[in-house]
Amino acid sequence: MTMMMCKQAHASLLQLPIKLSLLRCQPQKEKVVVVMGATGAGKSKLSVDIATRYPAEVINADKMQVYQGLDIVTNKNTDHECLGVPHHLIGIADPDADFGVDDFIRTSSIAIKSIVGKGKLPIIAGGSNSFIEALIDDRNYEFRSQYDVCFLWVDVAMPVLNRFVSDRVDRMVAAGMVEEVRKMYKPNSNYSKGIRRAIGVPEFDSFFRSEYSSSIDDETRSRLLESAINEVKINTFALACRQLKKIHRLRDVKGWKIHRIDATKAFEQRGKLADEAWSELVKAPGHAIVNEFIHNHFCSSHVASTAYCSGGDTTRGYKRTAAAMGLWQLRVGESLGTEEMIR
Repeated sequence: MTMMMCKQAHASLLQLPIKLSLLRCQPQKEKVVVVMGATGAGKSKLSVDIATRYPAEVINADKMQVYQGLDIVTNKNTDHECLGVPHHLIGIADPDADFGVDDFIRTSSIAIKSIVGKGKLPIIAGGSNSFIEALIDDRNYEFRSQYDVCFLWVDVAMPVLNRFVSDRVDRMVAAGMVEEVRKMYKPNSNYSKGIRRAIGVPEFDSFFRSEYSSSIDDETRSRLLESAINEVKINTFALACRQLKKIHRLRDVKGWKIHRIDATKAFEQRGKLADEAWSELVKAPGHAIVNEFIHNHFCSSHVASTAYCSGGDTTRGYKRTAAAMGLWQLRVGESLGTEEMIR
């Protein structure tokens, strides 16, 4: 009797519908990391930090850095800051031409395929969120059908970032920004096209015009220069606010699963203390997130990627990585509902 019941139960189990997709390992999509954030928040720095940890190359997503020239104004990384990491889409466009969304999609797609073909990780980094959005959420869903994406957001409290941006503009001026812009200045230039749209170019127009006028004294020119520098600071901070609004829209409205890394404390420090805070509060959690993303080898790449970097429980993901690395524990910020990694 018992044997008969077992046979009947076995036969019943064989008749149960089984979704083969749950048993079969799906081909894994290629991985892409996107580093986002407001201007000055440290996107480029974190992207290089990650690229020196893994075989990776960086693709620029800053719509002004794609142009040739004005390296100080557009804050292009120096060779020293790149640390030997190959960078794509830096200084590739004619400064008098318009490099638009379609141009970015075409050139960045080529770069991604090239990097993947070398067996490396593409890291897209930049503040032009309209470029990033157009690439990731293309109309035909081609990008997401080919790639799993992990989004990192380097965030800095706005009052702290505002002070940093102001100081950075002063450093840019000391490094020769005014002279750099003067070399390409042309009266009646079109500031709505090409690299001349960059913050730090149109603001100096009145000052440069004053240099051509013999009726304007040195004191007035000095005031015009000071006003131009202050305008650069104001416009840069306004840009940072717009960038943050777009990131919030992508996260809260479009549902992008973006990992926020709070870099505020690192920006509040100076010198060696700032470097140590960055390593602990930004670099290490960034590595942890990317490490989990890259080495996620579960069956069904969709389920695996979604569980951590594209829509699952971020808190559990952090804890898994923290346990594996033995370095970090998770603190959930109750007021903001965001995750911070602390030692």
